[in-house]
Amino acid sequence: MPLVAGVDSSTQSVTVVLRDADDGRLVGNGRAPHPQTTPPISEQAPQAWWDALAAALSMEGTADVAAISVDAQCHGLVPLDAAETVIRPAKLWNDTTSSPEAQELVERLGPAAWAHRAGSVPVGAFTISKLLWLKRREPEHFRRLATILMPGNWLTFRLTGEKVTDRGDASGTGYFSPAESAWRPDLLALVEDDTDWLSKLPRILGPEQVVGPVGQTAMDELGLPRGVVVGPGTGDNMAAALGLGIQPGDVVVSLGTSGTVYARHTTSTADVTGAVNGNADASGGYLPLVCTLNAAKVTDAFARLLGVDHEGLTALALEAPARPDRPVLVPYLDGERVPNRPGAAGVLAGIRSDVSREDIARAAYEGVVAGLLAGLDVLTGLGVNTGGRLFLTGGGARSAAYRQLMADLAGRPVHTVDLDETAAAGAAVQAAAVLRGAKVTEIASDWAPVARIGAEPRAGTHGDELLDRYRRTAAWDDLDRPVSGSNA
Repeated sequence: MPLVAGVDSSTQSVTVVLRDADDGRLVGNGRAPHPQTTPPISEQAPQAWWDALAAALSMEGTADVAAISVDAQCHGLVPLDAAETVIRPAKLWNDTTSSPEAQELVERLGPAAWAHRAGSVPVGAFTISKLLWLKRREPEHFRRLATILMPGNWLTFRLTGEKVTDRGDASGTGYFSPAESAWRPDLLALVEDDTDWLSKLPRILGPEQVVGPVGQTAMDELGLPRGVVVGPGTGDNMAAALGLGIQPGDVVVSLGTSGTVYARHTTSTADVTGAVNGNADASGGYLPLVCTLNAAKVTDAFARLLGVDHEGLTALALEAPARPDRPVLVPYLDGERVPNRPGAAGVLAGIRSDVSREDIARAAYEGVVAGLLAGLDVLTGLGVNTGGRLFLTGGGARSAAYRQLMADLAGRPVHTVDLDETAAAGAAVQAAAVLRGAKVTEIASDWAPVARIGAEPRAGTHGDELLDRYRRTAAWDDLDRPVSGSNA
């Protein structure tokens, strides 16, 4: 029985799922941790990802793998020299030290031009910001730069020796046009104008294009059999969309280290406010997305502050009364990406002398949810169809408090699936597509998990009042006014 392996390399760990290549049935899974990071500096040695991948693949069934594909955290910078050696530790998406460089780049063109040329307005997470940071802060490393990869690209390179990417992952660089499906070296010229940038960039592959076979060294180190074919890989959210088999109109809210809200779309988007990343997806279409820096780690912090575990925090939050004047948390504990406030801190507003532990617990969950729903409003305002099912995924989806308070504030049912590793499952869809010569959309639809309603909205929760007070406290309404800038 041939199997396919889907790999998800996240900030925290690598996860591998093995699925039957014919029917998608889950056969096995493995996980291994990555070194911990603490923003604003967030760096990891790429070799640690490879070692974790080897550990995660140490399971029964690996010998039957016929195809493999890798998704990974978007953005980031893995710099290689002419000998194809990693020059320095990779800077991850949540490393915000390049925020000043991002601001400089945006000011040079104006946000409108960035949105139209690259689909997104760069922030510190983007690869182009990190490249300018490298030139300014570590010029000796910048001079050695021969190849620019993102985390997933590097893992695929280690598997095959090929330097490739896909439209989805390329969307997070800040120098790729999703609308044109092409690199934009004119944007990289803002970093340095006398460099042959195209020679340093990976090839962009199509959704079902085979990279090549796994090389001998990788076979030996990972315990894979001979002849394993490798899919193009993609970004983590693009892979999760495949793993869920979402349809046009469906909205996905993912609660992990960061929070994301995204939906499929038929055309490219250009949000001049910078809130929405106008990404390509992993199937030939588009996946506009809003990403917040603070998500489930916010409730981790408040569980610690209140001296309870996650179950205890959930119980406290669900016991809290839904008063219209209840406390509001702006959860920018580690700065924030959307809105772009890298130096911000959290704010707990509306505290009175009768405040309870239950009030604080509820505010922690609602602050995270409110920020993501504000992002959903921006998506809808761009003309993206968001009227279908609302999916909640990621580690936070296991929390009854997140499910219920999302339903209450959104005013619509929340759907969940019995599939914890949606991104790795989507990478396995890619692997099956290249093995079988099929369309990724067909396999994603055939293998889509069953969606169940995890929570229904309750009456009398004063959700609209809470969201309005959140937006005013967090100054989210500033995003409703596009920032002026030059045209593309």
